Amino acid sequence: MNFVQRLRLRTLVIAVLLSGPSLYADDLDTRVANVLKTTPLIDGHNDMPWQYHRRVSNHLSQLDLASDLTQIDNPTHTDLPRLRRGMVGGLFWSVYVPIEGYGGKPQAVQAVMDQIDLVKRLINHHDHDLQLALDASSIRKIHATGKIASLIGMEGGHSINNSLASLRQLYDLGARYMTLTHSKGLLWADSATDTLRHDGLTSFGELVVLEMNRLGMMVDLSHVSFDTMRDALRVSRSPVIFSHSSAYAVTQHARNAPDDVLALVGKKRGVVMVNYLTSYVSEPMRLHRVALERHQAMLNRDYEPDVARERMSQWSALHPAPEVTLFDVADHIDHIKSVAGIAAIGLGADFDGMPPGPVGLEDVSTYPALLKELLIRGYSDQDIAKIAGENLLRVMTDVEAVAARLQTLEAPRDDLLHEVDLLNPAQKAQ
Repeated sequence: MNFVQRLRLRTLVIAVLLSGPSLYADDLDTRVANVLKTTPLIDGHNDMPWQYHRRVSNHLSQLDLASDLTQIDNPTHTDLPRLRRGMVGGLFWSVYVPIEGYGGKPQAVQAVMDQIDLVKRLINHHDHDLQLALDASSIRKIHATGKIASLIGMEGGHSINNSLASLRQLYDLGARYMTLTHSKGLLWADSATDTLRHDGLTSFGELVVLEMNRLGMMVDLSHVSFDTMRDALRVSRSPVIFSHSSAYAVTQHARNAPDDVLALVGKKRGVVMVNYLTSYVSEPMRLHRVALERHQAMLNRDYEPDVARERMSQWSALHPAPEVTLFDVADHIDHIKSVAGIAAIGLGADFDGMPPGPVGLEDVSTYPALLKELLIRGYSDQDIAKIAGENLLRVMTDVEAVAARLQTLEAPRDDLLHEVDLLNPAQKAQ
């Protein structure tokens, strides 16, 4: 049964039970709208800044966020009209830069500064709709004015080039979380999708987490290995976040959080902002992707490029991708709730950093559809308010409070990587 058939069946069953299909649908819409009037819906990770870099070399005039970007070649997931239809109250614009091999390169510092500059220019250019937010209270104030609170999230610790000084300067430029790793490991932290070299964080990696706590920058554990997750949760004096990850028990992708980590996140008052990328939220899709990549690698090894492409096309026709829908994303929310509690859930779709999203969650206009599905599953209005934004706002408030206290007790650290890890990045702090 495909998504449309399932949706029709659910609507029919609900209508029969409640004897008022149109009234029930209207009621769900009204409940979601009322929640989002008082609680800003905050997405933890949007990669539209990278689209500006990749498509138009950061020239704002060449890609108009205020226009309907579904009409361009290769449409984006994000534009202002769709953000408004999605009732978005705030989002973290990701300042992502690629990592070039293990450890990264020094050029990443300037590259991430360029992306921060792009985000600030984007906000200023669309100041009728967007406003920069640097803390939890400003998000609420901006939301009350009808604008979209715009925050900066730094994706990948390679962007600090192993420097606590760079970390501090990037915080001063506006970055309010840092994902400790991206797709490759660092000299001080293991990534989920690279060779494991350190069993998690090194001693210097632990100092990065502690300095982030002192600054008031949220520690983001999306992309890191399971042991890095556990080390960061052990070391951090503030709640942590996953800006765009889901539940490993539901979909066994290395980018997702296992149950023991979910339980720790709940215990330490953090939040997992559920991702929409199809191979992270659907086990059949993950397995399909594994098979596709394995077959592609075999063809590339054994055949000339033209033959490999033809044979790959034949394989794809015989092995269509399974359908992934908003129901799959809701299943992850259900699981996280059962393990970590309702206070540990947020939304981090990864729009414009992924292929087409699940059916029903195709772009930034679709957030209300997921919240309505949760209401159908029995979540309360208070529950969806927490998931939409209250949980993340509480984490930000806690992180800010911890930082205010630590800054009265601790000076900025001046430790250097080679001093702390004694030329041995696998050594842990005792």
